[in-house]
Amino acid sequence: MVAQPWWWSVFAVIFVLQIYVAAGKAQNQGDKIVSLPGQPKVSFQQYSGYIVIGGKQQRSYFYYFVEAETEPASKPLVLWLNGGPGCSSLGAGAFSEHGPFQPSGNVLVRNNYSWNKAANMLYLESPAGVGFSYSANKSFYESVDDEMTGHYVPQLANLIIQSKAKFNLKGIAIGNPLLEFDTDFNSRAEFLWSHGLISDATYYQFTSVCNYSQIRRQAASGALTPVCSRVIKLVSSEISRFVDTYDVTLDVCLSSVMLQAEVLNQVQDQPKIDVCVEDEANAYLNRKDVQQALHARLVGVNSWSICSDVLHYEMQNLEIPTIGILGSLVKSGIRVLVYSGDQDSVLPLTGTRALVNGLAKDLRLNTSETYGAWFEGRQVAGWTQSYGEFLSFATIRGASHEAPFSQPERSLVLFSSFVGGKPLPRFNGITKERSSFVRLI
Repeated sequence: MVAQPWWWSVFAVIFVLQIYVAAGKAQNQGDKIVSLPGQPKVSFQQYSGYIVIGGKQQRSYFYYFVEAETEPASKPLVLWLNGGPGCSSLGAGAFSEHGPFQPSGNVLVRNNYSWNKAANMLYLESPAGVGFSYSANKSFYESVDDEMTGHYVPQLANLIIQSKAKFNLKGIAIGNPLLEFDTDFNSRAEFLWSHGLISDATYYQFTSVCNYSQIRRQAASGALTPVCSRVIKLVSSEISRFVDTYDVTLDVCLSSVMLQAEVLNQVQDQPKIDVCVEDEANAYLNRKDVQQALHARLVGVNSWSICSDVLHYEMQNLEIPTIGILGSLVKSGIRVLVYSGDQDSVLPLTGTRALVNGLAKDLRLNTSETYGAWFEGRQVAGWTQSYGEFLSFATIRGASHEAPFSQPERSLVLFSSFVGGKPLPRFNGITKERSSFVRLI
């Protein structure tokens, strides 16, 4: 998988509605997708097109809506937003992670672990300037730093609560998020060292001489000091450019055509992972016949790209913490799930877990479910802990920054449990006697 330069966080916002309006009535029939090029036959409906927002800075947001595979009228509605900031929910979320199809050469193949098995999925390319979304006023791209920081989901959910809009907002889930600048970024050093990616000497430099939050601040201001420059060069050199920091155990995409690396689990018979799927999504979404089928158009750019290069963000906005907003949502009775792919070194689980634990203490929430393993089938899929009624944390074992990409089945179990209002499975069906080998000696 090719790492994107600012793909620092991937967010999903969950709007669970008790009422779902049938797609034939809710959607403009002109937006209905007859069939995507190379698509296998399916029974569910798909729609895509534009939502136009007026005002001085008229913006057109591109959406892709997929009905649930079965009984869509009884399933919740989920809005998925990718982070970045500025990366596409269509190309990354829908076509690389958990949508119903994934590109393979000139065709689409079914994703057996698509999230529309559990919900109606709405993918929105946001803000304007990302993917097929655009603004009629080009000055919007210059001012987006004030309006759209990289903390989309908690802020959006909080805005809905404050506005008293008639949304039956039930909960949000955020994956490998940036919640607090110093804690999240400085947890990177311990993760890299503990996974053997940097030496003891470099770890000392990275923690006592110049830490990563210092490096990010200096780089944003264009004034990287010689000592911090030396440290980041040491770190980068030892990690190697052939390691994907978004998943330190996953092979990198050497070529989207000839040399695709495959991840094979030698114990379980699991599907192969196409680590070049983002390259294939990029090629597919730049096809004219695909754009025509999606009712999409390119405005102000020559090609579709998975992360925008026309938006200008104020990097200092990354320092605005959102952990407190999560606390406000919990107090309002909104369910909050924070989850981490445990192989992500960019925003490691250790920093995220510490922040969630700290939030629970600040809110004086008792542990309602102690920290322990959860299961997908008979295998450990990760670890989880719950606080009070509305706050929970979970890891996904063996997963990357984009967890559904590298661990699709485990991610689907986590997602289905959350939108279904059920706890993660804590039992694998093996009797105590047969599982005694897990005891520590």
